[in-house]
Amino acid sequence: MQERQGIVTAPGRVNLIGEHIDYHGLAVLPMALQRGIRVEFCARADRRIHAASAGYGEREFEWSEGLLPVAPGDWENYLRAAARVVSGRWGIGMGLDASIESDLPPAAGLSSSSALIVACTLALLRANGIEASFQELMEVLPDGEQFVGTRGGGMDHAACLSARPGYASLIEFQPLSVRHIAVPAGWSFLVAHSGVSAEKSGAVREQYNARRKAGSTALARLGAASYRDLLDGDLAAMAQSLPTLEGRDAFAHVTSEALRVRRAVTAMETGDSECFGRLLRESHASLRDCLHVSCEALDQLVAHALDAGALGARLTGAGFGGCAVILCRAQDAQRVTSGLGESGYRQVWPVSPAG
Repeated sequence: MQERQGIVTAPGRVNLIGEHIDYHGLAVLPMALQRGIRVEFCARADRRIHAASAGYGEREFEWSEGLLPVAPGDWENYLRAAARVVSGRWGIGMGLDASIESDLPPAAGLSSSSALIVACTLALLRANGIEASFQELMEVLPDGEQFVGTRGGGMDHAACLSARPGYASLIEFQPLSVRHIAVPAGWSFLVAHSGVSAEKSGAVREQYNARRKAGSTALARLGAASYRDLLDGDLAAMAQSLPTLEGRDAFAHVTSEALRVRRAVTAMETGDSECFGRLLRESHASLRDCLHVSCEALDQLVAHALDAGALGARLTGAGFGGCAVILCRAQDAQRVTSGLGESGYRQVWPVSPAG
């Protein structure tokens, strides 16, 4: 086989709105970041996969059938997930030597894990001369994430693969489609870190998976195949018919968040920043009070952002720590950033969509 080498990059993403609903097949509105994962690779003549990452060390294993996870939290699991994704669809090929770099903060709600799986999957495919379509990749990448232990949806992978500069991505799942929504002139999005890490491959994993189960159980109790079939019905009456508080809360968040995504798209298309900001605030309240995935550090960060002049803010990603996404007028971005800095938040940066 002719030696193949190259560089693959996969951006992280900030989810503007539509949290904890992609795994229920509902539309979401993320935006890719200029921060991401970079994999420089060279194909090998055998089936060994060797990767080195600054700060995380080296990992190496034989690419074989039936790969199993190693210790929870070990980043080798993401390499193994990529190998499983490729072998499950295209078969086992030649291995590679890879050097991995990242400027995404880990466990921050910015999809560093999904970006790593996407980048390593693409590197393995290219090392073996395989061209995969967006649709083909989206059929297998979410399963790779579940190999690591989190039963998420496909938002992160779709955002990595399909983003355009200057646009948010409206991602639908039934059927899969992406529509790019231009970010209006005069809007500025910021990302700020709460100072608390939320490692989904660690203790948070079971809590994350429990939220998905609660929403799925509520849907099954109502005898529906999809949340999309319920959104135009009497949601309050449906919620009251559920027997547990956990189910009612999960149902309330999923359905209200899905409707907020619809309104957010309209607000972005019409340039209504006040409406978009209000939807961010409502989303955070729902994630905090219904789904219970916020924490004191995130609540304080959102409050500080609003006090500094933001139009809206909310936790982004799985929650339990990590980052918040903040909307402000472009002329207010520096004032909001400075205000957060005065409150002790040192990791604040503007969102510049990447393709």
